[in-house]
Amino acid sequence: MYEETRRDRRHRSSAAGDQTEGNLTETKGRFKESWGALTGNERLRAEGRSDQLAGASRRKKGQWKERFKAWIDRL
Repeated sequence: MYEETRRDRRHRSSAAGDQTEGNLTETKGRFKESWGALTGNERLRAEGRSDQLAGASRRKKGQWKERFKAWIDRL
């Protein structure tokens, strides 16, 4: 059980993990915004836009981690 927790923690902090989480959060935000527009719920639309922004920044963080690691590997 300890190994699973350690492995999960390592994956969460990886570049690929950040990119995946960012994509999922962005998709969730798009869905919320669309659902809010369909139902006329402004709070849900705003929450969806916020999720999209958070997801985009998490995805970009993963991309920068990947670039930084590649740069270090070239040294």
